[in-house]
Amino acid sequence: MKRTLLIAHGGGPTAVINASLYGAIEQARESGAFSRILACRRGIASGSFIDLSEVPETKLALLPYTPGSAIGTGRTPIDEEGYVKLVNTFQGMGVTDILLTGGNGTMDTTRKLAKAGKACGILVDGIPKTMDNDLSGTDHAPGYGSAARYLAGSVREVDQDVKGLSIHVVVIEAFGRDAGWITASSALARTERGDGPDMILCPETPFEEERFLSRVQDLYDEKKGVVVVASEGLRYADGKPIVEPVFQTGRSVYFGDVSAHLSQLVTRRLGIKSRSEKPGILGRASVRWASDVDRMEAIGCGRASVEALLAGKSGWMSTITRLSTEPYRTSIDLIPIEDAVLQAKTLPKAYLDGEHYDVSDAFTQWLRPLVGDDLGSFISFLNT
Repeated sequence: MKRTLLIAHGGGPTAVINASLYGAIEQARESGAFSRILACRRGIASGSFIDLSEVPETKLALLPYTPGSAIGTGRTPIDEEGYVKLVNTFQGMGVTDILLTGGNGTMDTTRKLAKAGKACGILVDGIPKTMDNDLSGTDHAPGYGSAARYLAGSVREVDQDVKGLSIHVVVIEAFGRDAGWITASSALARTERGDGPDMILCPETPFEEERFLSRVQDLYDEKKGVVVVASEGLRYADGKPIVEPVFQTGRSVYFGDVSAHLSQLVTRRLGIKSRSEKPGILGRASVRWASDVDRMEAIGCGRASVEALLAGKSGWMSTITRLSTEPYRTSIDLIPIEDAVLQAKTLPKAYLDGEHYDVSDAFTQWLRPLVGDDLGSFISFLNT
């Protein structure tokens, strides 16, 4: 008997979440095991569905190059009773297999839905996705490489602007609630000695206001133009955010404006002109800056998770295993979604240089293959 596959997205979109969707659909079609391929419109708990079974290949081919989520995504909390209701609904629809694409919260949902679906034979597996790169169990998550490429390229362009008019401090805020992976990626903006960013402030390193201001003053005295990249989740040693969140419910946090706070601090305390920039959603929506490596790995994870279903696995997730950095080689594997996988992955100490508000060479070496092609070449005559 042919099977019915249901696919859903959870959490924030990335530049390559649709690439994973494409990989899953292609693998499902090529397998010949599924008579129908459905998608949840705006999340697993929405109650609204899209039939993708007959979508022509010409349209599917656009998915890897389409930002956002082509089927919509959601963050609706689900309680124990809710999982039972979902399983009953899906069983009534003839659904036999489910794939959820997302980060920590979505993989937790995947595990719980797999447990609820066991009694009626519904298989549920996950496809990793998070631009924050804070999902454990994988070398890195699809979505991160593209976000890193966007920030590194954008900071590199801002640094050129600041070099051309060296009169102020620019503070750029990066996504990352608890982990500094995206913030740290700005280090790839540097190509020559003296290039920005001049300071990289990750949440793993407690913020010290006086030390920060002292370092800014020293840099300004030396360069007159300073570029700072700061995480939205920046906090003091006691764990308190340097700017109180505007709103918080469960895992969803709307942070205060960290870049504006730091910029105003520089101007008020040091008397130096300063401005703030906050790319925000631009960093996860930019398909123009997307990494080709990230896109291909996202497709591979989508395919592998379908293979997990076909192998009878439930409560598993596809994962990226790094085999070599130089040359860069990976394999797409499968792992069970256990407690350790759901733990938030922060930057290890070996990747941080908290003393100098920076990251280590080991981190940039690890990151470089993920962002893909060269970020471009610039020229300046200022030092000639």
